[in-house]
Amino acid sequence: MVCNRCILVVKQELGKLNISECNVTLGEVETSEDIPDEQLQQLAANLSALGFELLDDSKQQLIEKIKNAVIQYVHYNEDESHYNFSEILSRSLHKDYSYLSNLFSEVEGVTIEKFMINQKIEKVKELLIYDELSLSEIAYKLGYSSVAHLSTQFKKVTGLTPSHFKQVGQNKRKSLDKV
Repeated sequence: MVCNRCILVVKQELGKLNISECNVTLGEVETSEDIPDEQLQQLAANLSALGFELLDDSKQQLIEKIKNAVIQYVHYNEDESHYNFSEILSRSLHKDYSYLSNLFSEVEGVTIEKFMINQKIEKVKELLIYDELSLSEIAYKLGYSSVAHLSTQFKKVTGLTPSHFKQVGQNKRKSLDKV
């Protein structure tokens, strides 16, 4: 799950199967009691039809938690102060960052840093299209050291400068789960 609408859809599917007393957050569903296998299979089928999957492998769950932490940090973090993400991730998942980084790279074929850069670039695209912030405000908001750094990274990932992207617009954006 990568957005609030995803959480809503999962809650609705749980409700359809009368699975109550759940805590649904990005990438996680906690229930107060075990779900019978038959109901779990039905839930998996319903979610699969909507583009979701149930993860029961602990490593895959950890990868999903890493992805959700990055997405949360980049897209939904309103705190203007910028902390060392590796420390935040390590502390929140109670694992050594080098272990998390190696596991993520091994399974996903891309580093956590590269995944985070791709997420940041999608956020930059969104903010450019909204046209409410200047490029320097966007750079500051996303923790870039300068507009030049943001522009260089943006061009490296998209092949376009931020100003050229702004001209060509919306058809170049990706949904968060496709990044």
